Amino acid sequence: GLKGALLKTALPVQKDEIIKLKAEIPDFGEFESDVRIVRKDKNGIAVRFLNIDKRATRILWNYIRGHLSTTKECPFCGFNSNVTSSSRCPNCGLMIDIKQRDLNEIEQEITKQWVKYIESATVDFIKQFNEVEELYEYGTEDAETIYTRLSDVFNDFITKAELFETGISNKDVINDCRKKFHQQTNHIFIKSYSFNRTRVWPQGYHGDYKTLEGIYKNTPLSPGIGYFMDLYALNLTLAKAVRNRLRILTDILKEEIQNRQKPLVMNIACGSCRELMELIPQIESSNAQITCLDTDEDALSFAFNRLNYASKIISNIDFRYYNALRMFDYEIIERDFPKQDIIYSVGLFDYLQTDILIKILRNLYQHLNPGGTLIAAFKDVRQYRPQPYHWFMDWTGFLQRNEDDFIQILNNANIPRESMRQLRDETKAIIFYIITKS
Repeated sequence: GLKGALLKTALPVQKDEIIKLKAEIPDFGEFESDVRIVRKDKNGIAVRFLNIDKRATRILWNYIRGHLSTTKECPFCGFNSNVTSSSRCPNCGLMIDIKQRDLNEIEQEITKQWVKYIESATVDFIKQFNEVEELYEYGTEDAETIYTRLSDVFNDFITKAELFETGISNKDVINDCRKKFHQQTNHIFIKSYSFNRTRVWPQGYHGDYKTLEGIYKNTPLSPGIGYFMDLYALNLTLAKAVRNRLRILTDILKEEIQNRQKPLVMNIACGSCRELMELIPQIESSNAQITCLDTDEDALSFAFNRLNYASKIISNIDFRYYNALRMFDYEIIERDFPKQDIIYSVGLFDYLQTDILIKILRNLYQHLNPGGTLIAAFKDVRQYRPQPYHWFMDWTGFLQRNEDDFIQILNNANIPRESMRQLRDETKAIIFYIITKS
């Protein structure tokens, strides 16, 4: 079908795992796509395409047109309905007359069906949320039951949103439907501090330091049903991964700093500098000189006040208002900073377009002293679902990349493969690259 396939394989994978599929369709060509495992049994695995492009869709379409008589599934929605070339699918409602029509002719009809699907899912979501909130207000159920029911409602919609996105593959329509969902559900998500903040972004940009501080503290702040919504947000895969990321970064920096004397350290897009609070002994003993860069003056003030209050190392740290995009030009880096022993950034790189990111990484690697270390962290989209951040939140700023993309980016930045080592956090959603310059 256009959404997925049944693969006859004994590949050792788990349900909901995302893998990369490379397929060769006889007489029509090859295509690649990330796929999610939706079912596994003795006959093989059923997979759903996640990022299939128009070329691949065309290849599949042309193949399906010639082989409809051999399948019982609707080529549009994949529903097992014993369809024939002259019947209407009882699931999605589309006529299965694909031998007489070109794909372009029915794309509009397909789009309308999927828009109806997500609109119906939105109505169901609001209704089910209201039922859970009423259950909470009645006070007859314990907190664990309320959280479980709420999570089921949220997770059910996320599954539907992923189906919608993979079924429609039209970014403009998807964005329009997300905006409509936000408008229809603002009265719900305003009840949650965590969700509301990631819809309105009061600091003016995505991923601000106060939002991350809330994730680090891992404490629901809202009253009523909003408490359970906060809890859901804090238990999402990326929230756990971000907390793990802080711990791993602290461990890496501790090892790097304590083995050097008076190292020069650069922290790009530093935010709250929470990791430095755990490194006070190492900074003191090594006399490390740390430059913290950010374009958020509130974040710089917050970090300065916290470190100034808690330690004597404040003289070792230079807080500087600085736009990291200037590092696209190596002459500017050379003018503004001496060469560094340690350079790190663990959130910024996910927000940069690929061509800019390649150039900046190339320049940062070049700006290391011999034996210096570049620490870069990325989010791997194969290990989490982006839909909660796009539908429940408005957190679309970070790009959806995977490990193959990161390797290609680092390769294009002329960073030698042998200079890298890789770490993942427990969720596997965050990849660290620790790069040593020879």
